[in-house]
Amino acid sequence: MKIPEKFIVALLALCAGLTILVTAGVLYTLASEAIRFFSEVSIVDFFTDTQWTPLFTEKHFGILPLLSGTLLTSFIAIFFALPIGLTIAIYLNEYAPRSFAFRIKPVLEILAAVPTVVYGYFALTVVTPFLQGFIPSLSGFNALGAGFVMGIMIIPLISSMSQDALYAVPKAMREASYGLGATRFQTAFSVLLPAASSGIIVSVILAISRAVGETMIVAIAAGMQPSLTANPLVPVQTITTYIVQISMGDVPHGSLEYRTIFAAGISLFVLTFALNNISFWFKKKYQQKYE
Repeated sequence: MKIPEKFIVALLALCAGLTILVTAGVLYTLASEAIRFFSEVSIVDFFTDTQWTPLFTEKHFGILPLLSGTLLTSFIAIFFALPIGLTIAIYLNEYAPRSFAFRIKPVLEILAAVPTVVYGYFALTVVTPFLQGFIPSLSGFNALGAGFVMGIMIIPLISSMSQDALYAVPKAMREASYGLGATRFQTAFSVLLPAASSGIIVSVILAISRAVGETMIVAIAAGMQPSLTANPLVPVQTITTYIVQISMGDVPHGSLEYRTIFAAGISLFVLTFALNNISFWFKKKYQQKYE
């Protein structure tokens, strides 16, 4: 191997190793502080207590209210984004002219480039007042409006990855379906969607991970009231919102209350890590299914 090639290989290996070191550093920081937190707070209470009041006089350290707020807003986002994203993917892949699909896809992906703080104020000042016109009992800060706007944010992720999965289905499967007399609609939903199911599932799981880790939209529009509820009409607090609240500097550094952000952070890390590994498993297991 020539010297320039050796240098390039070494550089690539260094870049790959750097990502591993950064991940390890983040995990070490979270774990070291979380261990100190759990030395004072029972891990059983952390995962079973239904109250989260670390800043109150009567302190409770149950992560369930934050976890329920995180999952509630993420579920609303996926419930809104999945049918729209899949519809867009099927239309662009099967019905739209290639020239139109080529031009419109970058436009859709612009939604992913909009700063999330803009989405947050859009949810607070536009979406929530609009929803209150239909639901008078809707609170000014609520999970419903935040979830809808998070759904808008992740539509490009689902539509883009699902379209790529549909495009990767062998052309012979389409032709065989048409040869048996199936319509374009029947081919799209009975042949192509099942064939591309692994890629679509991966896009959904990654979109859920994106929604779970979202910060500014829920911090601005969902409120900062931790409550164990499945009601989308009331304020909720997510794990990321709580981390933002504590990181503003009002809590003494090194205190038990400050270390709660590391316990919450490592819980979020484990959740997103599990979702990402599930998506990798699906992709690896089914990527050669239709080859």
